[in-house]
Amino acid sequence: MCFERSSSSIVVKTEELDLQSKVMAYKFCPHCARELKRFLDEDRHRLRCPACGWVHYMNPTVGVAVVLIDKERILLGKRRDGGWCIPCGHVEWDEHVQDAAVREFKEETGLRVRIDEIVAVHSNFHDSEHHTVGIWFRGEKIDGRLTAGGDLEQVGFYSYDQLPDLKFPTDQDVIQQLLSTGKITRMGSE
Repeated sequence: MCFERSSSSIVVKTEELDLQSKVMAYKFCPHCARELKRFLDEDRHRLRCPACGWVHYMNPTVGVAVVLIDKERILLGKRRDGGWCIPCGHVEWDEHVQDAAVREFKEETGLRVRIDEIVAVHSNFHDSEHHTVGIWFRGEKIDGRLTAGGDLEQVGFYSYDQLPDLKFPTDQDVIQQLLSTGKITRMGSE
């Protein structure tokens, strides 16, 4: 699969690339250990167990991020694998998305936050091998000392006019959405 940006949305184009063989690929059924067979399910290729009928669905994982604003600046983190982002992480199996957002934010920034409204929900197609659905919450600092941790090697507040290069296109989309709706403002624009 390849992905193209089209105005503010993302258009998915299907090519003859079988991601089943690259991403989360199973060769054998996790329930009965029989070899899986390919089949066409509507318009998608999937793997199915001919013995027990189990089907391998490639579903996205859920990511969460917290938007923390201080004096018209947004908190960003520099990732160990390069690029900057709104502090984020993945939801664990038995975890509420709100709890995951608070936990991940503390792990990556050292700050405890209270989360408020959901500011955005997007499908993240920037990495074709790791599709995620991201939920961005607005946060309010409770306490803690700002320090990078987890996947981040540096954290800091940035004005919207001087953002570093963002790793994830959806973070840029979220910031633009917040600016265009007036939920955050540029310095001196009130």
